[in-house]
Amino acid sequence: MIRIGILGYGNLGRGVEYAIRQNDDMQLAAVFTRRDPASVKIVTENVPVYSVKDAAAHASEIDVLILCGGSANDLPVQTPEFAKLFNVIDSFDTHAKIPSHFENVDKAAKESGKVGIISIGWDPGLFSLMRMLGNAVLPEGADYTFWGKGVSQGHSDAVRRVKGVKNAKQYTIPVESALERVRKGENPELTTREKHTRECFVVPEEGADLAQIEHDIKTMPNYFSDYDTTVHFITEEELRRDHSGIPHGGFVIRSGKTGDNGANSHVMEFSLKLDSNPEFTSSVLLAYARAAYRLSSEGVSGCKTIFDIPPAYLCRQSGEELRAHML
Repeated sequence: MIRIGILGYGNLGRGVEYAIRQNDDMQLAAVFTRRDPASVKIVTENVPVYSVKDAAAHASEIDVLILCGGSANDLPVQTPEFAKLFNVIDSFDTHAKIPSHFENVDKAAKESGKVGIISIGWDPGLFSLMRMLGNAVLPEGADYTFWGKGVSQGHSDAVRRVKGVKNAKQYTIPVESALERVRKGENPELTTREKHTRECFVVPEEGADLAQIEHDIKTMPNYFSDYDTTVHFITEEELRRDHSGIPHGGFVIRSGKTGDNGANSHVMEFSLKLDSNPEFTSSVLLAYARAAYRLSSEGVSGCKTIFDIPPAYLCRQSGEELRAHML
């Protein structure tokens, strides 16, 4: 049994807990929280909840620690820190900062002899893998990624951290006309702003400066500054009533040419439609936790991304079973 630890018990952490039940080679060993452990009620019986401050004391009880914090402020600090003690997985999703995050985690994991797998989920994650495959198969072509319509956990978390914001949800919405042009094989050159819009539903704190909140959101680098963004101010009741779900999805498309002078056109498309973004992301994290455990068992150390992991390492089945039933 692979002993899984969860650090952070929000939507993603709960999703990991539920997903463990679907993986019969895994068991939940512990949950770590920054809150008062006595206030955190988990679903699995007889599993301890500890303060994150006590994590080091339980390192020997956990094979892989799944980090469920936010990319804006939590994971850049937590992943390198905990890679000194555990094999770790995170879902760091600030694309522009992945190279520096990789370097920080790689240094810590190599020094400790642990495995750290970063930026695991569906984008970055599965979508990243599809982009790589598309480039490998159709070297002459163009990549297109569209997200949504759906709630982005990372962007929602970034909005909630803006001064004066009590709660918030953010939706990413593809520009339909751009998506159709790509599917037709037109290979358009599209700016970031031409591909998506962003829509924020914000519950402000009492007395907050609404104009300042809107400005801080729309000018936030890496998240909103490159997009047409709409900010709606609503009540907590409206947020619960109209925006309680966490759906998402999207499309990765590779359009390319083959043959004499590019005589033939091809379009590769991979899509996801998700009722629950965090629950699906949790399932991807667990598959890669299995890979981290296997790599660590082989003496591998350092930071890895989805590009570095053999697909067979994700599966419960043996190589013989995979060749017989899935190949």
